Amino acid sequence: MELAHSLLLNEEALAQITEAKRPVFIFEWLRFLDKVLVTANRVDVKEKQKKLVEQLTGLISSAPGPPTRKLLAKNLATLYSIGDTFTVFQTLDKCNEIIKSKDDTPAYLPTKLAAVACVGAFYDKMGRMLGSSFPDTINNMLKALKSAESQGRGEILLSLQKVLCGLGGAAASCHRDIYKNARSLLTDRSMAVRCAVAKCLLELQNEAVFMWTTELENVATLCYKALEGSNYGVRVEVAKLLGTVMATALLPKHASVMRQNVKRATLEEVLELMATGFLRGGSGFLKSGGEMLKGGGSVSREVRVGITQAYVVFVTTLGGQWLERNFATFLSHVLDLVSHPRATQTHVEAVYSRRCVSFMLRATLGGLLGEKAQIAAGKEICQAISKQMRAVEAVVNDISGENKAGAADVSASQHVMVCALKELGSLVQSLSATASPLIQEPSIGLLETVTSVLLHPSMAARLAAAWCLRCVAVALPYQLTPLLDRCAERINSLKSSPEAVSGYSFAMAALLGGVHQCPLGIPHSKGKLVVSIAEDLLRTAAQNSRLSLQRTQAGWLLLGALMTLGPSLVRYHLPKMLLLWRNVFPRSQKELEAEKARGDAFTWQVTLEGRAGALCAMRSFVAHCPELLTEDVIRRLMTPIECAMTMMSHVPAIIKVHGAHLKASAAMVRLRLYDILALLPPKTYEGSFNALLRELVAEFTLTDNSANTTTSLLRSLCHYDDSVLMGSWLQETDHKCIEDQLQPNSASGSGALEHDPSSIYLRVPVGEAIPGPLPLGVSVIDASVALFGVVFPHVSFKHRLQMLDHFAECIKQAKGIRQQAVQLNIFTAVLSALKGLAENKSTLGPEEVRKSALALVMGALDNPNPILRCAAGEALGRMAQVVGEATFIARMAQTSFDKLKSARDVVSRTGHSLALGCLHRYVGGIGSGQHLKTSVSILLALAQDGSSHEVQTWALHSLALIVDSSGPMYRGYVEPTLSLVLTLLLTVPPSHIEVHQCLGRCLGALITTVGPELQGNGATISTIRSSCLVGCAIMQDHSDSLVQAAAISCLQQLHMFAPRHVNLSSLVPCLCVHLCSPHLLLRRAAVACLRQLAQREAAEVCEYAMSLAKRGGDNNTIHLNITETGLEGVLFGMLDRETDRKLCSDIHDTLGHMLSSLAVEKLSHWLKLCKDVLAATTGKDVGAPVVVEIEKDEEDSEKKDEMDDDSMFTGLGEDDKSKPSVAPRWVTRVFAADCLCRIILLCENDKAHFDLAAARSAQAKNPKGDQLVLHLSDLIRMAFMAATDHSNQLRMAGLQALEDIIKKFASVPEPEFPGHVILEQYQANVGAALRPAFSPDTPSDITAKACQVCSTWIGSGVVSDLNDLRRVHNLLVSSLDKVQAGKGSSSQLYSESATTMEKLAVLKAWAEVYVVAMNIKKDAESKPAKPVQSGEDDDDEDDMGADVLPPDSLITLVQPELPSLSRLWLAMLRDYALLTLPAEFSSQLPPDGGAFYTPETIDTARLHYRSSWAPVLHAVALWLSSTEFGAAEEKEDVPSALSKAPAISQVASSTTKSFEESVKDRMHLMLGVSIEFLCFPRPEEPIHNVMSCLHALFTLLASPCAKIHIAEDQLLAVELLNVLHRLLLTRDPPAVQLQVTAVVQETIRAAQDHLQRQKAGKGKEEEGEKDSQPSLGEGADTGELVPGKSLVFAAMELLVFILVRHLPQLNARVKESPSHVPLRPQRLPEESARLVANTVSILAELPSLCSPAGSMTILPTVLFLITGVLRETALKTADNSVPVTVTAALQGIKTIITSPLARVEGMQTQWSGLVRSGLASVLENSQPEASRPDMDEVSMLTAITLFLLSASNELVGVIVLQKGCMDRFRNALNSSDPWVQARCYQLLLSVFQHSSRALSTPYIHALAPLMVEKLKAVERSRPGTAAELQAVQEGIRVLENLVGMGEDQNRVQLLALLVPTLISYLLDENAISSAPQVSRALHEFALQNLMRIGPLYPAAFKTVIGAAPELKIRLESAILANQASSRAKAAARLAQPQVQAAPTIKLKTNFF
Repeated sequence: MELAHSLLLNEEALAQITEAKRPVFIFEWLRFLDKVLVTANRVDVKEKQKKLVEQLTGLISSAPGPPTRKLLAKNLATLYSIGDTFTVFQTLDKCNEIIKSKDDTPAYLPTKLAAVACVGAFYDKMGRMLGSSFPDTINNMLKALKSAESQGRGEILLSLQKVLCGLGGAAASCHRDIYKNARSLLTDRSMAVRCAVAKCLLELQNEAVFMWTTELENVATLCYKALEGSNYGVRVEVAKLLGTVMATALLPKHASVMRQNVKRATLEEVLELMATGFLRGGSGFLKSGGEMLKGGGSVSREVRVGITQAYVVFVTTLGGQWLERNFATFLSHVLDLVSHPRATQTHVEAVYSRRCVSFMLRATLGGLLGEKAQIAAGKEICQAISKQMRAVEAVVNDISGENKAGAADVSASQHVMVCALKELGSLVQSLSATASPLIQEPSIGLLETVTSVLLHPSMAARLAAAWCLRCVAVALPYQLTPLLDRCAERINSLKSSPEAVSGYSFAMAALLGGVHQCPLGIPHSKGKLVVSIAEDLLRTAAQNSRLSLQRTQAGWLLLGALMTLGPSLVRYHLPKMLLLWRNVFPRSQKELEAEKARGDAFTWQVTLEGRAGALCAMRSFVAHCPELLTEDVIRRLMTPIECAMTMMSHVPAIIKVHGAHLKASAAMVRLRLYDILALLPPKTYEGSFNALLRELVAEFTLTDNSANTTTSLLRSLCHYDDSVLMGSWLQETDHKCIEDQLQPNSASGSGALEHDPSSIYLRVPVGEAIPGPLPLGVSVIDASVALFGVVFPHVSFKHRLQMLDHFAECIKQAKGIRQQAVQLNIFTAVLSALKGLAENKSTLGPEEVRKSALALVMGALDNPNPILRCAAGEALGRMAQVVGEATFIARMAQTSFDKLKSARDVVSRTGHSLALGCLHRYVGGIGSGQHLKTSVSILLALAQDGSSHEVQTWALHSLALIVDSSGPMYRGYVEPTLSLVLTLLLTVPPSHIEVHQCLGRCLGALITTVGPELQGNGATISTIRSSCLVGCAIMQDHSDSLVQAAAISCLQQLHMFAPRHVNLSSLVPCLCVHLCSPHLLLRRAAVACLRQLAQREAAEVCEYAMSLAKRGGDNNTIHLNITETGLEGVLFGMLDRETDRKLCSDIHDTLGHMLSSLAVEKLSHWLKLCKDVLAATTGKDVGAPVVVEIEKDEEDSEKKDEMDDDSMFTGLGEDDKSKPSVAPRWVTRVFAADCLCRIILLCENDKAHFDLAAARSAQAKNPKGDQLVLHLSDLIRMAFMAATDHSNQLRMAGLQALEDIIKKFASVPEPEFPGHVILEQYQANVGAALRPAFSPDTPSDITAKACQVCSTWIGSGVVSDLNDLRRVHNLLVSSLDKVQAGKGSSSQLYSESATTMEKLAVLKAWAEVYVVAMNIKKDAESKPAKPVQSGEDDDDEDDMGADVLPPDSLITLVQPELPSLSRLWLAMLRDYALLTLPAEFSSQLPPDGGAFYTPETIDTARLHYRSSWAPVLHAVALWLSSTEFGAAEEKEDVPSALSKAPAISQVASSTTKSFEESVKDRMHLMLGVSIEFLCFPRPEEPIHNVMSCLHALFTLLASPCAKIHIAEDQLLAVELLNVLHRLLLTRDPPAVQLQVTAVVQETIRAAQDHLQRQKAGKGKEEEGEKDSQPSLGEGADTGELVPGKSLVFAAMELLVFILVRHLPQLNARVKESPSHVPLRPQRLPEESARLVANTVSILAELPSLCSPAGSMTILPTVLFLITGVLRETALKTADNSVPVTVTAALQGIKTIITSPLARVEGMQTQWSGLVRSGLASVLENSQPEASRPDMDEVSMLTAITLFLLSASNELVGVIVLQKGCMDRFRNALNSSDPWVQARCYQLLLSVFQHSSRALSTPYIHALAPLMVEKLKAVERSRPGTAAELQAVQEGIRVLENLVGMGEDQNRVQLLALLVPTLISYLLDENAISSAPQVSRALHEFALQNLMRIGPLYPAAFKTVIGAAPELKIRLESAILANQASSRAKAAARLAQPQVQAAPTIKLKTNFF
C-alpha cells in the first residue's frame, strides 16, 4: 500500500500485484492524491500535470467502481483548478464522447458512469470558467438520461445537480429542459433515482423561478405522486424539495426577486396546496382513476407521512422568527387538517393523522422557538382549545336538535382537541418550571381551559385533557395537590353527569400517575381521599343505570392509579382493597353458574367492565408494590383471579345470548387477566395451566377472531441487529413517531390513549413522549403471546408437543393473508417461549418435541415474508441454545448447508444463510466451531452473488454474526473475508444501501476480532490495518448516512485498538460536519466517536475542530456552526435541539471529558461558555451565544454581529446563516451550572487558583495563565443567575454552585485590605441569591438546600460584622419559626416527608452555625486578649477573625434561639434514634409518628434524617456540655416555653423526671445514636458525618456529668472503645484517627476519675482496718483482664492497632518473619506523629486504671511499646527540636516509673524486674550502630536519666546496667556534636545531684575525670560557635556544682580543678580586642564565675590562687581590664549584675 503513496501512479508496482488487488491499489493512490494535491507545491503539480491527466483519464475507461469514480472525478477537477486549464476542454469532450457512446453492455457501464461523474465534478469545481460549453454538455446528458438504466439515471441526475450548482444563474437557458426531463422521473420505479431527481430539482429551484411560481402546483402534485409507494430515503428527499419550494414561493430569495417581477404566493395558497396533498394525496385536483382504485380514496400513508415531513421542512426553512409571527395561522391550519373528515375516515386513520399533526407541531414548536416564544405559542393553543370547546358546548346544549351537522363537528373536534392538548402538555413539560407564567396568567386561563375539556363528550378528548393536566403537574409540582383537590371536589359535585365522572376520574388518575415524577410527592391524606371517592363510586354504581358503567370504570381506574403511589401508601388501604377485589367476583362455582342465567346485555357489560377494572387495579398493585406481595396476599389475590379464569370459559355463551357488542368488554377482561398473570410467579396458578393455555393459544392463533390481527411483539423479540433485514431501522430516526405507521405490523404506530385508559397512570415507556397503548385487538394478542412465554417453561413435555403440533395444523388450515397473520403470531409465541426457556435455563424437551419444533421453524425459513424468515432464523438459534446438544446443532447446520448448496431461489438462500448466522450467534464460537469453515465458505460465496442484492445482504449479515460470535477462532479467515469486503465496497452500486450497511457491520466485526493486534508492525497486520482504513474511507464517502455511521463506528473501534493509526486531523472535522446531519443515527455515531476521542485526546479534538472553523470560509457547501466557542459551543447548542436520550447523554459525557482535561488550562474560555449559556435567560431568544455562523476571521466578529442583527431577518438569506438559534433551554442551563461546579472542583489541586496574591503574581509572570480566583465575580454572578431562575432544577444547581464557591473561597485573603477576605464584597449577592428560596411558595427541596448554603455562609466567617450577617441570619430565624409552628400547617402542597426535609434542613443549618459559633468562642477564650494588630499578616486568619469579632460574636446570634433549638434538636435525635431501629423492633415505634415525621412517610423520612443528624448531634453535645446537661434550663419555667410548640409534647413529659434521670436519658440517646452510627457507617457516608459524631462524643465526654455516667457503666465504655477500634479499621483519614484518640483519652480520664472517687470512698470507710483492703481497679487481685469486659483491654487493643499501623516495626512478628528487611526508621508525617504521641500518652495512663496485679499484667506490654516508639522515632532533627512522639514517650516513661505501684508490698520483685528490663531495653536501643547514624542520642540519654532519677532504688548496685549507662554518657561526652555535649552535661548534673548518694557516687567517680579533661582541653581549642560555647558553659556549671557538693576538707582539691580551668579561658588584654565574639564571650563567662567563686569559698580560693602565681597574674590583669571597660559601660552593666544564671536550653516539657 505504501507504494501507492506517490504523486504519479506507480505503474511498475501496479503491474506486479494480482488482478484482484489492483482496484484497491488504484483507490489508495487516488486517496493519497486527493490529500496531496491540495497541499502540494503548484510548480511540482504543473510539471507532472500532463502525465497525471493521462493516467487519470486512462482510469476513466478502465471501468472503475463507484467509490473510485467519485474520487477520480474529484481529483481530475482539483488538478485542473490548481494547475493549467489548457486541456480541460479536451478531457471534457472525451467524457462527452463516452457518454454519447451507443455501447449499452453492462461491461461498459462503469466507464460511462465515470465519465458522467467527471463532468459533474468539473462543473462543480470550476463552474463558469467552463463558459459556453455547458448547453452541449447538458443536452448530451439529458439525451443519455432517456435511454439509461436506473444506475445511469441516478448518476446523470446527480451530475446535473453538480453542473447546476457550479453554474448558478448562468445556466438559466437550460433550466426548463432539465425540469421537463427530470420531473417525469420523480415516479421512477427505482427509489434511488427518485432521490436523485429530488436532489437535482432542489438544486434547480435555487435559480429556476418558474418552479415556485407558475409551476408551483405541478411541482406539488409531482411530489405527492413521488411519495406514493416511497421508502424512507425518498420521503426525506421529496419532503425537503416540497418544503423548500413552498417556503421559497412564500418568501423568495433576494437575487431572483430583483431580476423579475414575480407574483408571490400568499401563505393561504401555499398551505392550501400542502393540505391538498395531506388530505387527497397524489390524485391532485383532477379526480383521476386513482380514486376508484383506492376505493373510498383514503390517502396512502406514505404520502401523508411524506407531506408531514414537508410541513416541518417548510417551517424550518422559514425559521423560528417567521413561525413566531405566523404561529396562529399555522396552528389553525394544522388543526383543520385533523378535523377534516377525509383525514379521519376510520378510527385508525384518525389516530395516524393525529400523530402526523402532533409531529408537525412538536418538531416546529419544540425545536425552533425559544422559551418565551413557546409560552406565547402555548397561549395560542389554549385559545384554540377554548374556541373548539365553546363550539362543542353549543352543540351539546342544543336540545332542540336544530343543529344537525353538530354531531359530526363534535366527533371531528375530538381529534383537534387531542392534538392541541397533547402539544400543550409536551410544551409545558419541556418548559418545566419555566412554564409558570403560562399557568399563572389569568388572561390565558390554561387550567380552566384544559379542565373544561374533561367534560367533552368524546373519551379521547377527555383523556388528552387528563394527560395535559398530568404534564402540568409534573412540570410545576406545586399544582399537583390543588389540581387533585379540585378534581375530587368536582367529581363529588357532578356525580350525576357521566362525562364528569369519567373526565375527572381520568384527570385524578393521570395526576396520581405523575406523582412518581415529582420528588416532593403529595400529602398522605390524598390517598385516603382517592380511596373514599373510588369506594363511593363503586358503591353507588348500581343506583343509577345511566351512570353505572362510568362509575364502575372510574372507581377501578382511581384504585389502579392509587397503586402507583407505592407500598408506603398502599399498605394502609390493602385490607380494604383485598375485600373489594373479593366481592367483585362470584365466591364459588355455584354462584358462577347461577350468574350465567341472570342479567341482560347491559348488566353483563357493567359486570365485565367492573371485573376488567378490578383485574387492572390488581395488576397495578402487583407491578407497583412488589414489597407487599407476601405469600398470604398472593393467596388472597388468587381467589378472584382463578374465578376470572373460570369465568372466561363461560363468556362465549353469554356473548351468544346477549349480542356481539359484549366482545370488547370480554376482550378487556382477558387482556387484564393475561397482564396480571404475567407478573405473578407461574407456580401460583399451576393448577389452571390447561384451561389458560387453551385460551392463550386460541387467542393468538385467531381461532375465534375473524380479523387477521397480528401481534406487535415480533420486532422486539427478534434481535435488534437484524433490523437491517426487516427495514425496522426506521425506528431510529428523527421521524420515528410518524414512520411507525408504515411498518408492516397491524396497527403499528397507531397507539392512542383511548385504547386503554389505564395507561394514563402508568409509567411512560422510555423514549415515548406520551403513552400509546395499541388497539385492544392487538393488545390482547400481545398479552397472550407474552404470557405464553412465561408459562411455557413450566408446562409438561406432553402438552408442549400437543401445542406445537396444533400450531403446525393451524398454519396448514389458514390460507392467504390469514395464513401470514397466524404464522406471524405463532412464531412470536414460539420465540417468546424459547426466550422464556433460555431465561429459566430449562430445556426444550425430548426428541419428539424437538422434531415438532424444528419442523415448524424449518418450514418458515423459506417463507416469502422476510419478517417471518427473520423470526424463523432467530427461533432456530434460540432452539440450538435451549437444546444445547452438539448432534442437534450439527443436524440443523447440515440441513442449511445442503439447502444452500442446492437452492437457487432468493427466498431459501436468504433464510438459510440467516439460519447459519443465528446458530453461531446463540451457540457461540465454541459450540459451533466445527461448522465454522463450511459456514464461512458458503457465506463468502453467497456474498459475491451480484445477481441478487438481497442474497448478498442476508449472507453478509450472517457473516457479521459469525465473525462477532466466533471471536479469536475467526482469526484464520480474516484475510479472505476482508478482501471480499473491500472488493464489494469497491463494486456494489451505492444505491444498494443494505449491502453497504452489512459490509460495514462485517468490517466492524473483523476489526474487533483482530483487536489489539492491530497495533503491531508485522507485514500481515499492516496489510489488514490499511485494508480496514481503506474500507472505512470508502464508507465515509458513501452518500447514505447509515453507511457513514457504520464507517464512523469502525473508525472508532480502530481508534480503540490502534490509536496511532487513526488520523484525527481528517476524522474530527468529518465528525464535526456530521453533528449537523439531519440523520439521527449519524449524529449519534459522530457524538459517540467524539466521546471516545475526547476521553484520551480532548485537546487535539478541540484544536482540529477549530481549524475546521477557520477553513470553513473557503468551502461554503457545508454549513458548519463552529464559532470561536469551538466544538464545545456546538455541543452545548446541540443539547438544546436534541431530544434523543442516548445522544444527549453522550454529549454530556463528551463535554465532561473535555472539561476535565481542558478546563483548568483554558479557564476563561470554559467559564465564558458556561456564563453565556447561563446568561441567556428566556428574555433573549435571538442571537444567543451559540450563533450559527462561520467566523471568517476572529477580529471583526464583533462588528459583524452588530451588522448581522439588522440584515438577519430581511428574508431568507442565501444560506442557513441567517437562522437565529434559540437561547439555551433550561436543561442546558442546568448542565452548564453543573459544569461550573465541576470546574471549581477541578481547580482544587492547584492552590494558586484560590489565592489572589499568588494568582496576580502568576499572571504577571505569565499573562496567558489563568487562575480561578481572578474570575470570582463571574462565578458569583453565574451562581446568582442560576439560583434566582424560574427553573427549580436550575435553582438547585445554582445554590449548589454558590455553596461550593463559599466553601472554596471563604478563607482567601484580600491582599489590599489586610484582615479582610475576598468574598466580603459579595455579601449582598449572596443574600439576594438566598432570599427568594425562603419565600412561602418555594418547594421544600430548594428551601432545604438554601438553608445549607445559609449555614455555610454564616459559618464561613467571611462576614465579620454582625449587622451584615443579620440579613442571612433572619432568613434562618424565620424558618425556625415555621418549624416551631408544628406539623399541621394548613396549606400543604407536598407530602409530609417534604415538610420533614425542610424542617430538618433548618435544624441542621442552625446546628452547623452553633458549632462554628462555639468553636469561635472557645478559641477566643483560650487566647489571651491582645490588641488588634495592624498590617501584620503573620498570624493566620482564624486569629484575625477572633481579634475582629468580640469574643462572643456569633454566639450572640444563636443564644436567643437556644432554648427552643435545644428542645427541637433533642426531639429530632429521638426521632432519628427510633428510625434507625432494625425492622424487628418496628412495633416499638410511636403509632402517630415522631416530632418531625408521620408514620406513613417513614421510609422517605429516614433518608432526610440520615442526611442531617450528624451536625445536630454535635450541636446537642456542645449545648449539653456547656449547660452541664441542661442544668441551667431545668431552673427556668419550662411549661411556658413549651406552650409554643405543640408538636413536641413528648418532650414536655420528660421535664417531670429528676435531673439525674434526664441526664441519663440524654446520655443514652447521644451515645446510642453515636454508637449505632459508628458501628457501621455506610461507605457512602461523607467523612464529615463521622467527624461530627466523634467531635460530639469528645465534647460530651468532656463534661463531668457524662464522665460519671460512662464510668459507672463500664460495659458501655468498653463497647464504645470496640466500636471506635472497628471504625479505625475502616476509615483512614488521619483527622478521624486523631479524633478517635481524643475520645479514647476522655473515656480513660472518666474511668480514672471514677476510680479516684471509689478509692476516696473506700479510704473513708476503712480507715480503721487498713490490712484487708481488696484491690480496686481492673485486674483485682489476680491481675486477669477479661476481654469484652475490661476497659483496659479494649483500650490496649485500639492503641496497639494505631501504633502498629503507623510504626509497623513495633510488631515483633514482622521482625521474626523470614521475609523481613529491617527498615531504617523514618520521620513520621506530622499528623501521624501527633497521633502516635497521643496514643503513647494514653497508654501510659492505662496502668493507673488497674489494681496492682492488673497493672503488672499490662506494664510489660506498655513499656515494650513506649520504648519501641522511642527507638523508632528518636531521630535527629536539623534544629535539634524534640519530635512530639519522643516527648510523649519520655513523659510516658516518667508517668509509669513514678507511679505509686512501687510502694505496694508484695510487688517489689516484679516491679524492680520491670524497671530494670525497661532500662535495659533503652540501653540496647541506644547502642550506637552503623545502621542508625541519625539516632537522637539526647533523647535516649534523657530516657536513661529518667530511669536513674525516678527509680533509683531498683537500679542501685545493678552493675550491668550501671556500666551500660556510663558507656552511653561517655559516648555523649565524646560526641563531636556540641549540642549533644551540652545536653549530656545537663543530664549528668541531674544524676550527680540525685539525693541517693548510692546512685550518684559511682557516676561521679567514673565520669568526672573525663569531664575535667574535656574542659581543660578547651584552652587549646577555644569554642568557635555559640553551641560549642554553650557546651563549655554547661560543663563548667557541672564542675561548680560538684565543688559545692564536696565536703569542706576536699574543697581545695576540687577548686584546684575548677579555678585553673576557668583562668585558662581568660584572654590577655591585647588579645581581647581582636578575639572573635564567641571567644570573648568565654572570657567574660570565666571572669564572672571566678569573681563569683572567690567570695563563696574565700579560704580555699586563696589557697589555690596562692599555689600558682602565674594564675594570679592572669586573673588580676583580666579584672583590671574589665573594670576599665565597665566604667565606660557602667550604666548598662548595673542593670544586669548576673549573667547566665539559668541554663539556656529550655526543654519543651520538663520531665524532672
